[in-house]
Amino acid sequence: MANHAEILRYIDSIARDKEIDKEALIAGIEQAMSHALAKKYGVDDVEIMLDRDTGEFECNYDVSMEEQGRIFAMSVKQAIISVVRTAERDVIYDEYEQKLGEIVNGHIQRFEGDTVIVNLARNLEGILPRSEKVRSENYNVGERIRALVYEVKKVGPRVKVILSRTHRDLVRALFELEVPEIADGTIMIRRIEREPGYRTKLAVDSSDDKVDCVGACVGVRGNRIKSIIDELNGERIDIIRWSDDPVTLIANALKPAEVGDITLDPNARKALVIVSEDQQSLAIGRKGQNVRLASKLTGWDIDIMTRAELEQAVANEDAEGAQAAGEAPAAEAPATDTPAAEAPAAEAPIEPTPEASKEPPADGASDAAEQQP
Repeated sequence: MANHAEILRYIDSIARDKEIDKEALIAGIEQAMSHALAKKYGVDDVEIMLDRDTGEFECNYDVSMEEQGRIFAMSVKQAIISVVRTAERDVIYDEYEQKLGEIVNGHIQRFEGDTVIVNLARNLEGILPRSEKVRSENYNVGERIRALVYEVKKVGPRVKVILSRTHRDLVRALFELEVPEIADGTIMIRRIEREPGYRTKLAVDSSDDKVDCVGACVGVRGNRIKSIIDELNGERIDIIRWSDDPVTLIANALKPAEVGDITLDPNARKALVIVSEDQQSLAIGRKGQNVRLASKLTGWDIDIMTRAELEQAVANEDAEGAQAAGEAPAAEAPATDTPAAEAPAAEAPIEPTPEASKEPPADGASDAAEQQP
């Protein structure tokens, strides 16, 4: 009876240590023993039940578990190990599937080529592939790392957790951790566009007019935004106020540059933004980064020009239009003048009339006649 009680204690201990469901573990043990007996005796209808109160095994065949021998015990042991691993895998998979889009902490364990292997809790390995690494970041073995759970999948008896440091939702998750107003829904993140390691643009809105969405994200003396920038290793973050008016949204998205007139072409989803000369480079950004992110954030194709560039472009278009209009008659002229030009050539062979022959010849003509033999 004591041995039966120990069986229940062992099952409880395994379930707690592996954080798996006790009933699922018992069901796996029953199934493993049933398969082992069925294989030994060559029958298919063996059923074994474990009494949850006494710990005794009950079988629909008259067999004694103590007399089954070492081979039976090893077979059951291997089956139970497999059941435990499968149950543990399912628990870990369910846990991390719920963490999709969230941040997890770990330590860099090793490198496999360009892939970083991160040690997560419970000896679980996270994978940070090359495509999800930030180019400007350095990774060293033993360092702490925070990354976004990007994908979770089952691979055999293990769980494969794909991590990301480049995904835009990493910035979203960091703001949710640092800004309570975002976590409770008072402030909403409408859109995020990011070039990892360089710059991020974040459009926010507030459901409460009394809450300044931009100020809440920045924090007192910038303490909130500073901690996020530090986590992203100095990546620049622009927080802008969301607006349903595209003109206002485009102007906000191009900040810190100050813009002038904005002209929209709704059909082509294009926007022409006029800026002063001292604001042009700021509006475009380094290698076009600012205007590129602003275009993605707003959904409009933004073209930035100064007033002088616009006037020059208009003048060039007018000149091209005038030149095109002037070249049109010139192209038609040969077709209309050709008959007139060819008329003398057609009349040259005609013999002079009698009246014309009575007129005295020209001086050159008489000299030519006298020289003839």
